[in-house]
Amino acid sequence: MKRIENFKSIIDKYDIIFFDAFGVIKTYQGLVPGIERTFEYLLSQGKEYYIVTNDASRSPAQLAQSYHKHGLNLITPDRIISSGMLTKEYLDLKVDDGIVAFLGTPESSHYIDSSGLHTLPVSAINADNIDKVNALAFLDDEGFNWCDDLNKTVNILRKRTIPVIVANTDKAYPVSLSDVGIAIGGIAAMIESIIGKQFIRFGKPDSQMFMFAYDLIREYRTINKSQILMVGDTLQTDILGGNKFGLDTVLVLSGNTLPKDADNRITATGIVPTYICNSAVVDMGGFSF
Repeated sequence: MKRIENFKSIIDKYDIIFFDAFGVIKTYQGLVPGIERTFEYLLSQGKEYYIVTNDASRSPAQLAQSYHKHGLNLITPDRIISSGMLTKEYLDLKVDDGIVAFLGTPESSHYIDSSGLHTLPVSAINADNIDKVNALAFLDDEGFNWCDDLNKTVNILRKRTIPVIVANTDKAYPVSLSDVGIAIGGIAAMIESIIGKQFIRFGKPDSQMFMFAYDLIREYRTINKSQILMVGDTLQTDILGGNKFGLDTVLVLSGNTLPKDADNRITATGIVPTYICNSAVVDMGGFSF
């Protein structure tokens, strides 16, 4: 594990950079100050970059637009690899017909809508259509009534033996410097424990997420894992997932892991990044585009 002051000296060693989104590129306050320089530098050096995110709340086009409105136009939909994309692939392969019930916003249902299946929010499931529910997806922590719809979810899953997909495995996310909110992965874990069934999870730290991204790139170029760097702010998802898949990893201290906590968390978890850096912002040091 090496502590590096300038993120530029790390990414110069790699051809492809995988970035986590929240805590690395943006925070609850907006874009990480100066992060646009990183993407301008990557573009100038001909390096590839992808946003590998557990955010299944919106389509890649909508996620890209969220960066564009803050002036970061170098993140385009084709550069976003979301756990929602794995959910779509699974449904395409495993669920032929019927209803896919979901917890989340209407925007989050983009992935299951695109599979050609009939999608309905959990709130719309009733005695007349419950027998047609052939899958259930946890997509986002917003867009539903927590009390009513979580109770209904438990009872749907007690009555139907169906695959349950967790498209975002994050259990919590920062909402301020000191507070976190409960993410959909945390809700799914609670319901999983209540009904005693195991759900299907897509997203970091599971290897399917990294294999999906790796296979997409290998469709048009020859690469090996030593050419790829995973950049993240969370040991248990970004760094553990990258390590398990055989990638070099860098823990940045701009999000979920604070500088004062980093050493203790690494010691406590045993999850060791290749590098530690304060942020994913490059210090140009006189370099000009």
